[in-house]
Amino acid sequence: MNSMSKGNWQDGKNCGCRREKEKKEEEGTKVLLKCGTPSSRALPIIAVGALGTPGASFTVATLALDTSEFHDPCIKFEFAANVVNTLGIVLDLSFQIFRQCKNQFTPTPVGPAYTVAIPVVGVAYTLPVSFFACDCDLCPDDCCTYTVVATTGVAITVGGFINNAALSALVVENGNNDKCNC
Repeated sequence: MNSMSKGNWQDGKNCGCRREKEKKEEEGTKVLLKCGTPSSRALPIIAVGALGTPGASFTVATLALDTSEFHDPCIKFEFAANVVNTLGIVLDLSFQIFRQCKNQFTPTPVGPAYTVAIPVVGVAYTLPVSFFACDCDLCPDDCCTYTVVATTGVAITVGGFINNAALSALVVENGNNDKCNC
């Protein structure tokens, strides 16, 4: 058997795949996983005809992230919750992730809004809700607070709940070593 048949004929030349593999091992990849604390919240009671009905918004999850150790961060968010419908009506809820960094006055939406309709079934009904969104438009050295805001689509006159609402984030280098998209 000759050296070419072993599949390592370039090892002695220090070129090709071996050099790229060694470079990747030296550099490594920065990764950060951060999980928020699960929380529960009663849906706000809004009488029919009240100002701002439908469309009452309230925060259901919050997560603070420090991406200062990343050159060009890209973040994948995952949100999960259980929505309990005790209302006796079809419950429409819309969930949206917002980012607020440093001196921003207005939160910036991250990804689209996710809408769920929870049916009436005659008894209390629980619907698991989950979605993910990515945020790759960050400037480095940012400390940001991310919130998930729920917005009602109907007037709510009796109770309902959002249980075990949790937001988690996985931060990685975007791979763009030349410059950030800021």
